[in-house]
Amino acid sequence: MTKINKRKHSAPLVDGPEQAPSRSMLRAAGFEDVDFKRPQVGVASTWSNVTPCNMHINDLASLVCDSIDQEELKAVLFNTITISDGISMGTLGMRYSLVSREVIADSIETVVGCQSFDGVVAIGGCDKNMPGCLIGLARLNRPSIFVYGGSIRPGANHTDLITVMEGVGSFSSNKISEEELIAIEKTALPGPGSCGGMYTANTMASAIEALGMSLPGSSSQDAVSTDKQEDCRKIGSAINNLLEKDIKPTDIMTREAFENAIRVVIALGGSTNAVLHLLAMAKSVDIPLNIDDFEEIGKTSPLLADLRPSGHFLMSELNEIGGIQPLMKTLLDANFLHGDTLTVTGKTMAENLSEVNPYPEKQKIIMPLDKPIKKDSHLKILKGNLASDGAVAKITGKEGHSFSGSARVFNSEEETLDAIYGSKIQEGDVIVVRYEGPVGGPGMREMLKPTSAIMGQGLGDKVAFITDGRFSGGSHGFVVGHVTPEAAKGGLIGLLKDGDKITIDALKGTIEADISANEIKKRKKNWKNPKPMPKKGVLAKYAKTVQSASEGAVTD
Repeated sequence: MTKINKRKHSAPLVDGPEQAPSRSMLRAAGFEDVDFKRPQVGVASTWSNVTPCNMHINDLASLVCDSIDQEELKAVLFNTITISDGISMGTLGMRYSLVSREVIADSIETVVGCQSFDGVVAIGGCDKNMPGCLIGLARLNRPSIFVYGGSIRPGANHTDLITVMEGVGSFSSNKISEEELIAIEKTALPGPGSCGGMYTANTMASAIEALGMSLPGSSSQDAVSTDKQEDCRKIGSAINNLLEKDIKPTDIMTREAFENAIRVVIALGGSTNAVLHLLAMAKSVDIPLNIDDFEEIGKTSPLLADLRPSGHFLMSELNEIGGIQPLMKTLLDANFLHGDTLTVTGKTMAENLSEVNPYPEKQKIIMPLDKPIKKDSHLKILKGNLASDGAVAKITGKEGHSFSGSARVFNSEEETLDAIYGSKIQEGDVIVVRYEGPVGGPGMREMLKPTSAIMGQGLGDKVAFITDGRFSGGSHGFVVGHVTPEAAKGGLIGLLKDGDKITIDALKGTIEADISANEIKKRKKNWKNPKPMPKKGVLAKYAKTVQSASEGAVTD
């Protein structure tokens, strides 16, 4: 049996007399003689004080580094960026959110590639840094593990960030006072951790665990918990095992693994952003995955979790009854998951789940398979003249399965918010927000503020909302995002006018504007992009390189 060279990347950097300058610099950074003979493991921390999602990540990184060093490996800690979706939501700053996914992937690839680490551990907390980390790890394709920073605990009176967002809508329609709104604001977020429902952060953490790229249980632990600390302490032995067996992301991130991730996301009622990010992650390992696969897999994938935003419970409450592992075991036993996929434990998914206990009796968070919340997926891929390349809807059934109404057209999120807060939206409207796509934004902003305001005003089941931008995992209601082609690329969404009739049918999978071919041709002739595009900087580079949302909005 061939012995694996665990130092195949770092050895050329530090071995031999000619590498004395490299060793000299590393000595100044804390290396000792013994460290030059050890495999080096880069630890990518997304720590930042810009958001509660990541403010504790370096504490977790210290535990990870200690566990790696104890395995006669050498941990080398480095940082990458994070931004806050929740803080920047509804402002121009939100344009940088999806862009940050690419910056994170690029920066991890850059540091690890330059420093020649033999293995990599990435620790992420907020929405975009998780898929960003995975894309970076996949490109490098050396033994790797992802660690989730964990979920925030519930605020007072079972509140979270979405409670605050929807409170703004309630305030704008005089349902609560400003004092009541501020009281919610002050108590909804009690400390570190990612947003508390099955929003994008917890969705992506769950998807990554189902994919096999994090240790069992990593996705369903509170940020401030002994379980999360123990998760970090296990990393050293786990990464050492991956190095010894030379197990890499391409061995784990297979087509079957992505199917597992999609099934778990659907069962949990996860975010529409999962479509965007899983497509991008699949491209990073050359796995053929497209938006139609989500529709096909969704036909036989039940929605089982009563979690926010469409449900009642928060992630911390799911964590208390066992997290997502018993759910995955249920799905596996019913042949919804591929049990033979490899994971970062070095074992298969089935082996990892073999001794998992079921949920406690009488728990109300995860429904049984024979009594699902919805028998098929809440994530619907829609096509039609308004989205010839596809759009992604989030339809749980609570808001109905079809909607027909008159377009209310806005060229930005700001215009939309002014109309909602000004009580200018009426029952039966189809709110259209355009020039917010990957190119048109640039950056594909999330429409959490307007959708939350709509819910807060009690219009959630009375209006529809479509955009070439996207939605936060916290958005709910009759919402359709990722409309492609986007307005800035000449899509029909850019040609709509107030009053145009729009029909959305989730059962048929269609989204249509009732406009004749001649009228479309006439409007196309007069169309001009009303939005000036940035001439330089990261947004300009992004707009020039990004692919459509239906292709994962990748820049690679």
